[in-house]
Amino acid sequence: MQPDENAFARAAVRRKRLFLALSLAGVAVGLGLAVYYGYRRFHDPEYALGLRAVVVLLILLNARQNLRQFRYALVLEKLLR
Repeated sequence: MQPDENAFARAAVRRKRLFLALSLAGVAVGLGLAVYYGYRRFHDPEYALGLRAVVVLLILLNARQNLRQFRYALVLEKLLR
């Protein structure tokens, strides 16, 4: 492995806890917004959900990507040993 690739892998391993925290926070925010928007829609059937649903979906997809980065960092950590 080249020195710059090694440095990149070690930096990813150092940030693995950050990736996990961002993933958990993203899931919490996404689910919280989904519940809030559902509550608003339940009380007001005219409440528009279209764009709000897209925002929730994007937040959850971002959380999924952060979880994937966490898993990659775990694998890199094992490979660097």
